[in-house]
Amino acid sequence: MRLLRVGEPGAEVPAVLDEDGAPFALTGFTADIDGPFLASGGVDRVRQALAEGALPRLDTAGRRIGAPVARPGKVVCVGLNYRDHAEETGAAAPERPVVFMKDPSTVVGPYDAIRIPRGSAKTDWEVELAVVIGTEARYLPGPAEAAGHIAGYAISNDVSEREFQLEYSAQWDLGKSCETFNPLGPWLVTPDEVGDPQALGLRLSVNGRGRQNGDTKNMIFGVAHLVWYLSQYMVLRPGDVINTGTPAGVALGLPGTPYLRAGDVVELSIDRLGTQRQTLINA
Repeated sequence: MRLLRVGEPGAEVPAVLDEDGAPFALTGFTADIDGPFLASGGVDRVRQALAEGALPRLDTAGRRIGAPVARPGKVVCVGLNYRDHAEETGAAAPERPVVFMKDPSTVVGPYDAIRIPRGSAKTDWEVELAVVIGTEARYLPGPAEAAGHIAGYAISNDVSEREFQLEYSAQWDLGKSCETFNPLGPWLVTPDEVGDPQALGLRLSVNGRGRQNGDTKNMIFGVAHLVWYLSQYMVLRPGDVINTGTPAGVALGLPGTPYLRAGDVVELSIDRLGTQRQTLINA
């Protein structure tokens, strides 16, 4: 299934797409697509209601698409998780996952504008596979148990300001947590529809020019390993988002470092997860 949220910020309507892509409203069924909904078996209830024809059609024409998960408790990010990306940034491939946190309020809709921070000269893009947690994961015995705790997957743009990230602080938070720096969606796609999360192509273009073209099979640490690993150090709760890293092709590693400017248009896609598109504006 593909779950989504439709409407203006703070007033989104939860919805689901059927196998033909027709949208149906979940109002009256759930208030939102969030942690409590996922934790209470909401996805299975929606699947049953959709199969029974119990959901009303929803007109989405011309309406904003919000992030598919409301108010994630945390956004956990994994850096340098593709060997080619580590190489292009001049970093050694890590022996353990490089983990940092991103302010959850950075999460916006997949077509919302990205705001270039004031004083920024190095705003960059990163197409990533996002994992959304469905049930609490703490001290998992091994990676084999990870799949049972995943609600689904989505596209994430882990937008980064490289000067803030790498030159202003020993930690990465300043360059990762600026407003609008995590477009998410358009859909939360359930694992049964995604299939193998380590067999997904990722692509990103800027102003129509291809910049990133990778595959999740090239992750250093795969999805199951990451969920298991993170559960050893923090409790992963329903609705939490994990950004799993980006392949080569970011501005930081390209000749001339073509960082983003106001008016630029970024388009991202991942196999079976849809497409995002953002326009850059000045904050």
